[in-house]
Amino acid sequence: QVQLVESGGGLVQAGGSLRLSCAASGRTPGSYAMGWFRQAPGKEREFVGGISRNGGITFYADSVKGRFTVSRDKNTVNLQMNSLKSEDTAVYYCAARSTLVIAVRTTPDDYAYWGQGTQVIVSS
Repeated sequence: QVQLVESGGGLVQAGGSLRLSCAASGRTPGSYAMGWFRQAPGKEREFVGGISRNGGITFYADSVKGRFTVSRDKNTVNLQMNSLKSEDTAVYYCAARSTLVIAVRTTPDDYAYWGQGTQVIVSS
């Protein structure tokens, strides 16, 4: 198993930036593909971006492409968010998927482990 703890959320003005981090601990966190998801009030949880277990592949939702960047360094996965918009307001979750495949999955059900979430509020 792997444990995930997010940090870095907060309040930011539209056009600003935030960097979220997800610290992974437990059994061989480097063997997990990682994803970032978000959930706004009254909406379903949606995929934001992800990175393969070896860091060689990243994939993003169209709504954040060119503004958000996922990276990983040892047991930490980061989500750099630039040019934030009010519609980016949500609780952001990191998730881990144990896999031997070098790929990124975009469906929440593909991920077995989740962090507690961190709130991001973008004021317009």
